Amino acid sequence: MIKDNQQRLNRLHILIDALVVAASYAFAWWLKFMSGILEHEIGVLSFEVYMMALIVIVPGYILLYYAFNLYTPKRVQGRRLELSNIVMANTVGLLLLFAGLFTLQAYSEGFQNFSREMFFYFYVTNIVAEEAVRLGIRQFLRTIRKKGYNLKHILLVGYSRAAEQYIDRIRQNPQWGYNIRGILDDNIARGTAYKGIKVIGSIGNLLYILPQNRLDEIAITLGLEEYYKLEKIVAECEKSGVHTKFIPDYNNIIPTKPYTEDLLGLPVIHIRYVPLSNMFYAMLKRGVDIIGSVLCIIVFSPLMLATAVAVKATSRGPLIFKQERVGLHNKPFSMYKFRTMYVQTEEEEQKGWTKKNDPRVTGIGRLLRKTSLDEFPQLFNVFKGDMSLVGPRPERPQYVEKFREEIPRYMIKHQVRPGMTGWAQVNGYRGDTSIRKRIEHDLYYIENWTLGLDFKILFLTVFRGFVNKNAY
Repeated sequence: MIKDNQQRLNRLHILIDALVVAASYAFAWWLKFMSGILEHEIGVLSFEVYMMALIVIVPGYILLYYAFNLYTPKRVQGRRLELSNIVMANTVGLLLLFAGLFTLQAYSEGFQNFSREMFFYFYVTNIVAEEAVRLGIRQFLRTIRKKGYNLKHILLVGYSRAAEQYIDRIRQNPQWGYNIRGILDDNIARGTAYKGIKVIGSIGNLLYILPQNRLDEIAITLGLEEYYKLEKIVAECEKSGVHTKFIPDYNNIIPTKPYTEDLLGLPVIHIRYVPLSNMFYAMLKRGVDIIGSVLCIIVFSPLMLATAVAVKATSRGPLIFKQERVGLHNKPFSMYKFRTMYVQTEEEEQKGWTKKNDPRVTGIGRLLRKTSLDEFPQLFNVFKGDMSLVGPRPERPQYVEKFREEIPRYMIKHQVRPGMTGWAQVNGYRGDTSIRKRIEHDLYYIENWTLGLDFKILFLTVFRGFVNKNAY
């Protein structure tokens, strides 16, 4: 039944998209030639000639939308991903239109006056219109699902951490339209509930439940110790024709995206996927670091010079403070900062993190710490290759030894170069804040790195990262 509903929704969606593409194209023609807003050449082709192109454009764009996964169910597909797919599909469509027009102009003079500018207006209009329509569809589906319509009924097989985490997400997102009927488990007493979802029987009850054909999905959420039952359960579910999915209970081992490879038909799951282990990505990031650090050194040199003068004029001691930190592949390096404390002995430096109103901090040092101006010499660390513009913040060796024993997965942060700023920092985890939260954000960055994410973090640093209320 759900599959039939999904097919009907897809057909309706395709019809709406066809109308949107045609309307966007017609609007672009009006904007270019009839609105009076834009100048246009004399002797243009007729409206009918332009509209004839829709015979190819409409089905072509529908195929592109299929290719870019714009007709997949919207239950859990993110809005940002959908918008990205809309932009990519329309970009490819625009390039194909230009290529087709160029080819036709080579064979027929009748296409010489076909406006390329109008295609660009169509491109922009269609992206905006498609996104607006999809937002409307999402809102409509959310509304009816919250009222109990268009639901997908699911049974969980196995009570585990994976089952609890799955239930948590379903409960937090009622707009997805999932209704969990219950849990089957051999080790938990019948009637035991988690957030309103009850254990309704043993796994053997599948033999009686599946023939009733009242379920849309089976989600296998067995605990690690019960994986020996997996093959038999999958066989039973597939016999019934009910869609089956597997939610593995290894989130404490593989916390985010597992990286899989096909070894001659044998699936291999890597414990962790680190994009920057790819040589091309690593070289690309290093190139951005070199260019970015040089540009920043040039642009901020007057500010760094003024800071240097202020440091020297207000306290005795070296201008630059060098401190050993742990970097890529656990290798130590000297990290540079403008000195913000009075000169100390080595034992005094090892006392610990700076506290509020710490007497070791100079007057100008307190300002430099609050505004992160003391960090600017690290641009030279970036240029040298000790650090990156973006990455997990490096720690001192004694803290690395402490945290590696106390915090699971802490040492993974050393699989990439440490950064001047990072995902944890722009999300508020700087200075005297939760180390565990910082590591969670660092792991997310390491496993989800893209050049776009780096630029996003640099952009957010301008607004969130410079002034640090937790810096003392």
